[in-house]
Amino acid sequence: MIVDSLQLSGAPLVADYLAGRSPAASFHPPLPGPDAPSTWEEQAEGMVGAFEAGARRRLADLLEGGGEDRAARLRRFVEEDGLAITTGQQPGLLGGPLYSLYKALTAAALARKVEAHLGRPVLPVFWIASEDHDWDEARVTALPNLQNDLVELEMDIPPGAAGRPLHRCPIGEDIRPVLRALESALPDTDFSPEWMDRVRDAYSPAHSLPEAFRQLLAPLLDQAGIFTLLPHRLEAKAATRDLLLREAEAAPEREIALRTRAGELEDAGYDLQVPMLDGATNLFLEGPEGRERLFLEEDGGFRLRRSGARRSLADLQTLTAGDPTLLSAGVLLRPVVERALVPTLAYVAGPGELAYLPQTAPLFQAHGLSRPLTVPRASGVILESKVAKVLDRFDLVVEDFDQSLHELAGQVLRDELPEEVRQALGRFRGAVGERTAELNTAVRTVDPTLTGTVGSLRSQVFGLADDLEKKLVQALRRNRGTALAQLEKAAVHLFPGGRPQERVLPPLYYLVRYGSEAMETWSGLAEEAATALVPTNLPDAPRV
Repeated sequence: MIVDSLQLSGAPLVADYLAGRSPAASFHPPLPGPDAPSTWEEQAEGMVGAFEAGARRRLADLLEGGGEDRAARLRRFVEEDGLAITTGQQPGLLGGPLYSLYKALTAAALARKVEAHLGRPVLPVFWIASEDHDWDEARVTALPNLQNDLVELEMDIPPGAAGRPLHRCPIGEDIRPVLRALESALPDTDFSPEWMDRVRDAYSPAHSLPEAFRQLLAPLLDQAGIFTLLPHRLEAKAATRDLLLREAEAAPEREIALRTRAGELEDAGYDLQVPMLDGATNLFLEGPEGRERLFLEEDGGFRLRRSGARRSLADLQTLTAGDPTLLSAGVLLRPVVERALVPTLAYVAGPGELAYLPQTAPLFQAHGLSRPLTVPRASGVILESKVAKVLDRFDLVVEDFDQSLHELAGQVLRDELPEEVRQALGRFRGAVGERTAELNTAVRTVDPTLTGTVGSLRSQVFGLADDLEKKLVQALRRNRGTALAQLEKAAVHLFPGGRPQERVLPPLYYLVRYGSEAMETWSGLAEEAATALVPTNLPDAPRV
């Protein structure tokens, strides 16, 4: 089992930012790296005094995990004005896709390097987005079965849970068929009993999806020294209640500021990752139909998007005084809430986040908070030996599979046409081109209007040659069934369902097959990504 690192890809804004091209660089904080050796020091200096010791103690009480030395690390974090490298993700079924773990491990590797560089405690913190309510995304996963066919596993939405935050509802008994399907899809290895026991313990019917997600990944996160934070916990909600209410009070001004920022991005040629909706606030309230976005009304009050129920600012103040968990942040405000809770030095982001985080700048400014650095997560593709052999046989690279199987098969089989056939077709096309050029010159002396007819003749002949080549490829396809089957199986592992491996397959698939070797491979990938972000071979930085 090996892993090839990949350049993180995404929207033009992301590509330009990671390449250091203008104007993208002006929409993000500076990207740290070998060419910007002072970035970490300058960012840390801006954080000094911005987070009280009491706030650090409250945060330490909220953080879970962190490994065997968690107590000592948290004590240093509180006493020595510690900072954090954060990342996060919505909790996914059976641990979610690989990129969730890649983000966490990148944060851990980066925290270790930045702590050594600054001479100050730096904790890696994984924010489990437990307040999300997108059940359709969170309740599915997919993995190859023993026949190398992609199997989709899907849990039912618990009764009454649709539209409600993920943390509100236990998974329920309907998870049991999913676990049985998982067990039948995975091989029986030395590692499968341990991991299947962990899956059954984590995905107990009584647990919520966020709890199950955290518990399943806990051994991996603890091993890397990563702390987790569940933002729905009462202590976290109480600490950020005032921020959310200030956002509600100033909602009209926030909409204007965000539209101005959106216009700046669009004027620079970048599409908005988060669309602007008329009257939409950055807040959600749990109402009659679950977690609903608040929309501004002309009288200064709010309307819940789905139910149409109305709430005033006074209503929000009263409701959250009794239960602060009822009010939560939307996608653009969530990073601001995180920064209010955590002294975040940098956030490890995927391509979607790198595309939308520039839109959040007015909200950080309005709440008097500095924006964290935004850095790319590790990105890679795992090559099992059986898949690597297919690539070697057909002289392919991973990126070749980023197309339909039909197109890939045509590409491979065209390359496998006998040399004499390809040469004959090439000579034929060349001869047609030469002869029609001669014919075109000749007919021009008689009637120049007939040159178009000659062009049509040329196109028809080339079209017939293309049809012949396709039929030859089809003949090869019929005779090369084994080769096509190998391509199809490799595609299931590299681009399952036409999507990148890291966005579909769960870590569990590899943990059952390879045990600790998988974790070592992923940690190496994260270490490589972090190394590119922290200066090396520099004198020790002064303690900030």
